[in-house]
Amino acid sequence: MGAKFLDQTAAIRAGAKAPISARTVNAPVQRGSTVLMPNAASLYEPGQVSYGRAGLQPHAALIEALCELEGATAARLFPNGVAAMTGAMMALLNAGDDVLVVDCIYDPTRRFCNKVLTRFGVTTRYFHPSLTAEEVLALAVPATRMIVLESPGSLTFEIQDVPGIAALARARGILTVIDNTWGAAGLTFKPIGHGVDISVQSLTKYVGGHSDVFMGAALARDAALGQKLDEVVWQMGWGVSPDDAYLMLRGLRTLPTRLERHAASTLDIAAWLQAQPEVMEVICPALPGSRGHALWRRDFLGGNGLLTVVLTPKPQNAVYALLDALRLFGLGFSWGGFESLAIHCDPQLKRRSLDWTYPGPLVRFHVGLEGIDDLKADLRQALDAYAAA
Repeated sequence: MGAKFLDQTAAIRAGAKAPISARTVNAPVQRGSTVLMPNAASLYEPGQVSYGRAGLQPHAALIEALCELEGATAARLFPNGVAAMTGAMMALLNAGDDVLVVDCIYDPTRRFCNKVLTRFGVTTRYFHPSLTAEEVLALAVPATRMIVLESPGSLTFEIQDVPGIAALARARGILTVIDNTWGAAGLTFKPIGHGVDISVQSLTKYVGGHSDVFMGAALARDAALGQKLDEVVWQMGWGVSPDDAYLMLRGLRTLPTRLERHAASTLDIAAWLQAQPEVMEVICPALPGSRGHALWRRDFLGGNGLLTVVLTPKPQNAVYALLDALRLFGLGFSWGGFESLAIHCDPQLKRRSLDWTYPGPLVRFHVGLEGIDDLKADLRQALDAYAAA
């Protein structure tokens, strides 16, 4: 340390400048709120990290990896996926703007549009996911600033013509934002490569992969949009911890291997479910013959662990009997972790704006990394409970 200090000073200063002695396979966790600047002139110099909330080494490494996978120019991290979507919208919208939102959007995004954007003078209108790109743009008015997509849609997995909508929107000067959580960090779908302006994902799901950490990301097509994301993160006071950023980066390393297993198991179980007498339809875009498969095959690079079944008509108590009989499929709203999960969908579907009808109850499954035969046995005994209810 040079000059000898009093113990009180040494306890604070000693070891602070120790060099990194070894290189690890992942970026080290760098914790800190205060960032020490090199000189007085740099204290207010723009374009540099001056406070830990802006992100340190693990944040930068995670952003770099996500941008590379999705083909983005810039990205920002958010405390969770909902914050990433709402933050991206707040960054780009102003009072008086009109927003077109696909009606199969994630329910928390719908709540934000209906309960928050309306308070700030932004109008939201919903469109059916089956509309063609031309039909969607025909709904645009002079005030339309943004089109919000989610493909596949939440719960029912409708596929939109993302490249077509993005191209027509760009020609009209309308921004496009997509919830690409299903796309698993760009491994199964790369929206920016299809012309979308902002790709949003909940890293909580497949990137984390272990159902134990929250985070979201918004990735921008160009630097100007990236600057808008920077501004909203800074102005709203959002930030993520370095430990969480490290966990996300660690999860990302095994994502391709995990996702391959999720997708293969899901196709196997989807085909098996089609043959079960209690199942009227299996909705899984990667499954040949499923609704949306043609667009999925055109635009997507792979599948994941999600599918929804339309059951033969029975009352709600039968659906409860099925879910309560499951032993390996836990009952939980999230997905993307190593574990299998299930929820019934109808309460959420009732909140949609347009007319949605299915011949029977809907149950969504996330197929985890357990053994296929064990999962099939669990589903079969649960379907027996449904039939007997």
